[in-house]
Amino acid sequence: MKRREFTFTVKKEDEGMGIRRMLKKNLDFSSRLLAKMRAQQLVFLNGEVLQGWMKPKEGDMIRAVLPEERSGFPPEDIPFGVIYEDQDLLIIDKPAGYTVHPTKGHPCHTMANGIMKYMDDHKQSWKIRFVNRLDMDTTGLLIVGKNSHAQDELIRQMQKNKLEKYYCAIVSGIIKEDAFTIDRPIGMPDPDKPNRAVMEGGRESITEVKVLERIPAPENGEIIKGLYENTGHTLVQLHLLTGRTHQIRVHLSSIGHPITGDPLYGGDLQEIFPRQALHAMRLKFRHPAEDRIITAEAPLPKDMAGLLQMLRKAARG
Repeated sequence: MKRREFTFTVKKEDEGMGIRRMLKKNLDFSSRLLAKMRAQQLVFLNGEVLQGWMKPKEGDMIRAVLPEERSGFPPEDIPFGVIYEDQDLLIIDKPAGYTVHPTKGHPCHTMANGIMKYMDDHKQSWKIRFVNRLDMDTTGLLIVGKNSHAQDELIRQMQKNKLEKYYCAIVSGIIKEDAFTIDRPIGMPDPDKPNRAVMEGGRESITEVKVLERIPAPENGEIIKGLYENTGHTLVQLHLLTGRTHQIRVHLSSIGHPITGDPLYGGDLQEIFPRQALHAMRLKFRHPAEDRIITAEAPLPKDMAGLLQMLRKAARG
């Protein structure tokens, strides 16, 4: 796999500028990345290794090669869909049941292990750098940077709220408003437990909610598969304006409409849908190295589509 490199010609207005400052201006490299490149002699002036931080002249050609890095996770055959890929990014459709990267509780069988297998199969070599995160049982779009510059730039976009993240969820009950915003701070009541909650002193958390479909309860009050009385459900789209842990799950539960199947925040139908019915459906952002917008979409997973079909059928009676 060819190493990622960037080139540009020195402009008249930049003549006399230090190369470090010039690289930051033209390529927006982080100080950490620049330090690695300098130590490994990966910056070239007119084809020759740049000596020190010289001041190039107008018309000089600068070539910057990114450091070669590779993750060391054991490869595992974990199925996932590839939504988009180029030399800087890999965007995948994450299935339910897998953590994003190894943790103490989940040292293997993670998306990182699956991506290592994908790299081996496609004769690629790079360090896995996750840009966003999804809970173990949340499905959908996951962005992986193939180099530190791509990760750094996309994280900057997230911090400036310029990386748009949209989810869809099936929640219990009928939401009456067509569109509204939940602006409630989220914190961690007990540091020994994974639960988050809306609480005073929590971090600012904002979620925009849009109703896509309302599925009423059956008029005859039937019980779905003999498990729970159906009080109706709502399919919603969520737009995250902040990115707190469990934000969508906590916010929806706080307004009395927990996500169906969610075992942590009171979701219904857990016996027939044993995970939160939450899916990262769309991402929109500016490419980290090119002047263009990327829009990625992941189709609704089969289990959520099947749940919707069952609820609609029950509502028709």
